[in-house]
This record gives sequence, C-alpha cells and structure tokens, in this order.
Amino acid sequence: MSVPHFEKDQIIKQLKKQIKINRHIIGVAAGSGLTAKYAEEGGADLILALSSGLFRQKGLSSLAAYLPFVNSNDKVMEFGLKELLPRINKIPVIFGVMATDPSIHLENFIQQVKEKGFAGINNYPTVGLIDGKYREALEEQGISYKQEVESISIANKFGLLTVAFVFNKEQAIQMVNSGADVICVHLGLTTGGKLGSKHIQSLQSAKILAQEIFDVVTERNPDIIKMVYGGPVNKPVDVQFIYDGTNIDGYIGGSVFERIPAEQVVLQVTESFKKTNEVRYDELIEKIISGFSTIDDYIDFIKRYISLHYKDEISLNEISEILHVSRSHLSTLFKKNVGVSFTDYLIDFRLNRALEIYQEKRLPLTIIAELVGYQNYSQFSKIFKKRKGKSPREFIKSNITTS
Repeated sequence: MSVPHFEKDQIIKQLKKQIKINRHIIGVAAGSGLTAKYAEEGGADLILALSSGLFRQKGLSSLAAYLPFVNSNDKVMEFGLKELLPRINKIPVIFGVMATDPSIHLENFIQQVKEKGFAGINNYPTVGLIDGKYREALEEQGISYKQEVESISIANKFGLLTVAFVFNKEQAIQMVNSGADVICVHLGLTTGGKLGSKHIQSLQSAKILAQEIFDVVTERNPDIIKMVYGGPVNKPVDVQFIYDGTNIDGYIGGSVFERIPAEQVVLQVTESFKKTNEVRYDELIEKIISGFSTIDDYIDFIKRYISLHYKDEISLNEISEILHVSRSHLSTLFKKNVGVSFTDYLIDFRLNRALEIYQEKRLPLTIIAELVGYQNYSQFSKIFKKRKGKSPREFIKSNITTS
C-alpha cells in the first residue's frame, strides 16, 4: 500500500484554511490504527504518533513513555508504519521523535522518518515534562531540551512539518528561532478519567500561561500556528474556555480522544450487559419498549430524561411523544406526584446543576449558562434571580466560598 505524500507548504496551507473556516484545528495523538482511522473520519487535522499512545492502549498512564520499558523511537516507527500510515489517507501523520535518544544519529534518523512517509515530527517524549534534580542530572549528561530544538531545525531542513512542544517562553523563543511551524504549549499530562497525573492545573492558570507564551511567539513570527495540549483541558467546553479571548489556533489531545472515552464507554457498556448497576439510558429505552406499569414509572422516566438532556432544548411535548401519552395527562401526573410543574422542575434542575458546575470548575457564568441549556446569558440571569432572589454573581458571592 502506497503512503500518501504530503508537502509541507500544502499542509500549512490546508491547516490555515481550516483555521479560517472552522476557527480552530484539532490534532489527535493516536496509539492505534483504530483511533487514527476514526479521528480522521471525525475531522481531525493532524495525527501524532507518540509512544505514550502505545501505553494508553495497554491501560497505563501516558507517563509510562518516560520509563525504560521500550525504545520510544523504535516503537513509534513500528506502530506508525504498521497501524497509522496504512489507515490515514487525507491528513498528515507526525512522528514523535525522542531527540535525546543516545542510540540514534539524529539527522540520519529524521531523514529516515521522512523516507518512511511521515509528514513531520514532534519533540516527544520531551524532557520538558521533567524537572527537579532528575532534570539537572540529565542535563549534566548532555540530555537536554536543546537536542529537541535541534531536531526541529533538522526536520525543517528536510522539508518536514514541525510541531514543537514548549513549556515556557524561553523554550518557545528557541523553537521559533529553529523554524517551528506549529508551537504547541504543553500544559502537562491530561487530567481526568481514571488514570493520569494527580496534579491539576486550573483552566484559568493554563490559559494565562498559554497566552503569555503565545504573546512572545506572535511578536517574533505572527504566522506560526499556535496550539495547546493536555493538562486540565479534557472536554470541548474546556477547549472553548481556552480559546475564548485568545489567538490560539487549535488543540492537540491524546488521552482525551483515546483513553478517557474508552474508559467511559467500556465501563458503561459492560455495566449495561451485566445489569448489576443502573445504566440510565439503556434502562429508559427498555422501559419504553416493555411499557410502564405504574405512575411512578412515568415520573421516574421524566426525571431521568431531564438529567440526561437538561443541556438541550427539551419540552413535555417531546417526552409525551416518546411515551405516546397526551401532554396534558403527563403534565397532570407529574405535578400531582412531584408537587411542581414540569417546567419548574426543569428550571430548578438546571440552576442547581449550574451551581454544581461552578463549584467543580469555576468556569465563567456565561459558559455555565450554555452548559445547562441557556444560550442567552441574560435569560439565565433573569430566571436565576427570579428563583433565587439574587443574580448568579450575587448568589455565588454570598453562598459559595471561593477558597
């Protein structure tokens, strides 16, 4: 099978076209052909072949790529050639080069990466994730970030797309000077799910760090594509928060596209087959199929439907059509048994969920309003004040600690 050939200029042109059309681009660090295939179908703009992906497929943390289990460059070459390149047709595959590997001649190896059909390189695993005495010891032995900067410079000479992970302004300047095409601020290992680093950077501090770095990048080269990776950014709403008010062009994720969805879906599907735990969606469907025997079944269905779809535009008309019961009858049943109307129950559910999200994430209230089903913040604020007696900001200030 022939491997599609991607010219660097054409890749950059296509990425900037996507930024213009969609405002942002997406890179997926894939550890298997399955992930890469469906990431491409889902609209990803880049696939990154990183050794951490192999360990995610084994149920381990991405951090395993930093331990002497395997040779990173050998493994990336192996699974990149066997699983990624044969399954990707329309977008470039970027090779994660461990530039500090003492067993390779860096220039010769990068030339080999190009000859095998990879469209570019990324400096990973990177010593940028290592600090303290261990980092000092590595640098004393000549194992340093400078080698990663060199790898980007060499790759540029060979006409490969270069995606540079950076952790601070100094490294960003070095990578800009080396000719990097994409500067990606690495915010640390992705948090969330059941694996990953315990250290959680707040979204706000991550956004501030990224913007500070990109300010110096833009000063030196306004044409560089600017992206972020990992850390606390693990949901679409997190990414949107990082984008808002910044000049960031895109997001790269690994665990967020591969490990976390697999954890959640495999867990839920297994539970649904085992039937030892409550799996809400499947249970709702089964109840519709088998029919309801008591009034409590109808009330329980409505409550659970709200808990699943409160973010969406929902109505009692919609639910009555699902259940094949008249809206007026369903409305009477609900109010008689719950004590409040369907509309009042939905409003209270959304407002209480908004407060929970604020306590969990400390996101801006405008974003939280959208997350609980209100596209118009002024409407959210008006309803909140009518219900709680205070505006959202006043209520939070007097009722929720900020510590």
